[in-house]
Amino acid sequence: MNAVQELAIEIVDMPPMRVASTLGFGASPEAQAMEKMGAFAKSRGIDYAEARHFGFDNPSPSPGSPNYGYEVWMVVGPEVRGDDDVVIKQIPARRYAMTSFKGLENIGRVWKELVLWLEESPYEWPAHCAECLEELLTPMEKPPEEYVFNLYLPIAD
Repeated sequence: MNAVQELAIEIVDMPPMRVASTLGFGASPEAQAMEKMGAFAKSRGIDYAEARHFGFDNPSPSPGSPNYGYEVWMVVGPEVRGDDDVVIKQIPARRYAMTSFKGLENIGRVWKELVLWLEESPYEWPAHCAECLEELLTPMEKPPEEYVFNLYLPIAD
């Protein structure tokens, strides 16, 4: 049995979300974006570790450059307002193929397997552009090999 067949895939319908959004850019933009969002959350009295949040490459890495972007979303209520570094966005409902895994070192391999799964499945990539989301379910204070993630690959409705 190949590794793709071993992935546990669940089709999920993500409801519309109101999110605070910020970007990092450079050779390690994830930490940069998460630090900005953490500071924003703290300034608004939100426990960032308890809030639902997602991240994704934006823009994706380019050949020949070590730099890329990473966008972080934190789900927020209607009372939260943005600032100079954080904007509020309305994200429409979307359908995703979702899988879970443990260990930051596995993220690249699992993304590749999830994309291969889509290519072999009856589902298609959506006509509209939708983000491939990463959701960290464990506190960042844990060692990276103990991180548990959900990955969300958009699929056509």
